[in-house]
Amino acid sequence: MVSFDNDIVSGNVVRSVVKLAWPIIITQLIAGIHGIIDHILVGNYVLGKEGFYAQAAIGVSWQLFLVIVVFLSSLFHGMNILVARYSGRQDHDAVNRITYEVLITSGYLILFVVAPLGYLLSPILLDLVNTQPEVQAHALPYIRILFTASLPLFLMFILNGAFQSSGNPKIPLYLGILTTILNVIVSILLITGPGPFPELGAVGAAIGTCVAPVPAVVIGLWLIHTRRVVIGPPKRLSIKPDFGVLKSVASLGLPAGIQAVLLNIGGAALVGYIGSLEASAQAQAAYVICYGQLFSLVTWTGFGLRAACATVMGQNMGAGKNARGKRAVYVGAVLGFLWAAAFGLVFWTIPDTLLGLFGIDDVIVLGFGSDLLRFLTFSGMFVAVTLAFTGGLQGAGDTRKPMYIAFVTQIVVLLGICTVYQSMGRLTTSVIWTAILVSHMTRFVLTYIMFARGKWENIRVEIGQKA
Repeated sequence: MVSFDNDIVSGNVVRSVVKLAWPIIITQLIAGIHGIIDHILVGNYVLGKEGFYAQAAIGVSWQLFLVIVVFLSSLFHGMNILVARYSGRQDHDAVNRITYEVLITSGYLILFVVAPLGYLLSPILLDLVNTQPEVQAHALPYIRILFTASLPLFLMFILNGAFQSSGNPKIPLYLGILTTILNVIVSILLITGPGPFPELGAVGAAIGTCVAPVPAVVIGLWLIHTRRVVIGPPKRLSIKPDFGVLKSVASLGLPAGIQAVLLNIGGAALVGYIGSLEASAQAQAAYVICYGQLFSLVTWTGFGLRAACATVMGQNMGAGKNARGKRAVYVGAVLGFLWAAAFGLVFWTIPDTLLGLFGIDDVIVLGFGSDLLRFLTFSGMFVAVTLAFTGGLQGAGDTRKPMYIAFVTQIVVLLGICTVYQSMGRLTTSVIWTAILVSHMTRFVLTYIMFARGKWENIRVEIGQKA
């Protein structure tokens, strides 16, 4: 079996962070590229106003899909924290046991809970966010495909998290490249419909999202089965979940899952507020493209840094090197700030050019989008740094503080501002864009305070005994 990587817990701390961060960041960016390509294809090949209706449908559907399914990230986050901590202790058996239990439990939940309920509830969910009939015509089949055929997508998320947390971020990078290439190919064939292939528009994008991860999942499971990576099969294989492990995973992961749900509820509710405005379809299209796609170049990088900081923190705490883990998180925060500042400059200077890449020529959409990108210029720096500190807290096992902060910033601040202005009849896109920026600023301040206090150093992270 492959040995653990000691460079993560020893030597130059900047090198440790960069060694983990660059493959994870590229993996996250590659994972986000297919969404951007889907929007570009839909915007340029779905004719007339149907183009931005389809773009709005993809964005609204994906936001709702995340709200419902993101709760499974409880298992992902709990697994990642435990795998990192036990990797720092060089405990192969515990790492194998944790990964296996999360894989089989996630499979059960997706197949027997998420798929049937998601399919039935899709029309209700779209109505809740004030989706216009023209948008819903594209959104309903898209979101139903996501709910019923997303098992490969989530298995890939779990495998990538396990590989990264155990100190091997390059394998998810290679698998991500393969998945993205396949996704782009399927999307081009099924969205645009060249030759004998049907022109399916948004439905083609959904099929590509669900089918493309299958080869990566097969390869990842094969690597584990043949013990070609740090993770291997557990000593005892069983189709019955081990509740001793799952209890530990849930105790760490549930707050992280609730945090993710709160963040996505805020996003979904925001879509509803945007849907209540005049020219709502144009405003939703601008939001989906700018926040959901262009801003993802910042947020996906932030997610990568969050994962890297969590892994370095978790493994160093497992090795008894708390101070080194803390320094690594500050390194990650600086890297995130510099990346976000660079993209912010692009957002500020050429917003119309960026929107033009998505086939946007509607004057109203261009106006809404240009304004939003200028707000996101500043939001990006707060978000990237916040995610690094969030990773530090989660890697240390403190998943409750980020959950509380998510509630305050997404529900109280973000939705509170929108609710107040809507009650006064003064809600506009500018008010909503301002609320986004204020919520990001607040989240940064609160997260930094919680990390700097250092109470996370006393948290114990252990797995339970076999049930």
